[in-house]
Amino acid sequence: MTKIAVLGARGRLGQVVAKAFLDAGYEVRAVTRDGKLPAELSGAEAVAANALDRQSLIRATQGVDIVFNGLNPIYSDWSTCLPMAENVMAACHANRALHLFPGTVYNFGSPIPAVITEETPERPTTEKGRIRVAMEELFRREAAAGRVRTILLRAGDFFGGKGTGSWFDLVVASKLAKGVYTAPGPIDLVHEWAYLPDFAAAFVALADRRDTLDAFENLNFPGHAVTDLEIMAAAEKALGRKLKLASMPWWVLRAGSPFMPMWKAILSMSYLRFEEHRLVSSRLEGIIGAIPHTSLDEAVSQALADLGIMGALSEKAA
Repeated sequence: MTKIAVLGARGRLGQVVAKAFLDAGYEVRAVTRDGKLPAELSGAEAVAANALDRQSLIRATQGVDIVFNGLNPIYSDWSTCLPMAENVMAACHANRALHLFPGTVYNFGSPIPAVITEETPERPTTEKGRIRVAMEELFRREAAAGRVRTILLRAGDFFGGKGTGSWFDLVVASKLAKGVYTAPGPIDLVHEWAYLPDFAAAFVALADRRDTLDAFENLNFPGHAVTDLEIMAAAEKALGRKLKLASMPWWVLRAGSPFMPMWKAILSMSYLRFEEHRLVSSRLEGIIGAIPHTSLDEAVSQALADLGIMGALSEKAA
């Protein structure tokens, strides 16, 4: 049986990915800082490791065939991103494991291209974008040197799955229980989203075909390139009620950013909420066949259920 280690398995993405690989019949080793796992991952082997401790990470991934890199530090401080990436490369090399990595659109600065392909030049204009580019350059070098193979799958903003920390739950859905939809930007602007169960299923499909792929693969995941008006309509359908529309108060973040590191970090990436963009792929479908894609209505409905919003409204109505 193929064994995969999922780093950051208690995070929002890590949980969904670990569950997808369990359901696909892989042997899953779920790696977290304290070795504790949510109930949904009861079928996984729990292992504790510190991603900033190279030897700890090498031991935690010993004997696996694949490493999924779901590590993500606090948004306001990405100083550990490169050190962790270097340790992951060392662990993959020591254990001869394939590296799976979720890419972002941060690599493409402002103005961001309206359509992003796998050949679109990366021109970061933010610190986070430059860090992401540096990480991917490290992965490319390791692959070119014959040390570590990497499959990178790039996606937009996450929604779906349990846990918090995305634009969807922190902003869009934050006041839905009160009947209010909060738009982070212009309501008619196309923004790239990735429904996490679909994204995870694509990673499983790529892992299934890993022996046919190059040493470094840079692929896009076309998820849901939609407007806030479309997401709002899907939310109204799921909730069975009309919603009021509100806008995110960016002026509050601008005023408080000198004193709030998290707000400052969010503001630095705000161009993504005001500049249209979508991901397209010329290769992914040819590799895995049909790209996993849950309809927007179903994806939004399930994402709200994952956040407990549907149940809360039902109890309130009762």
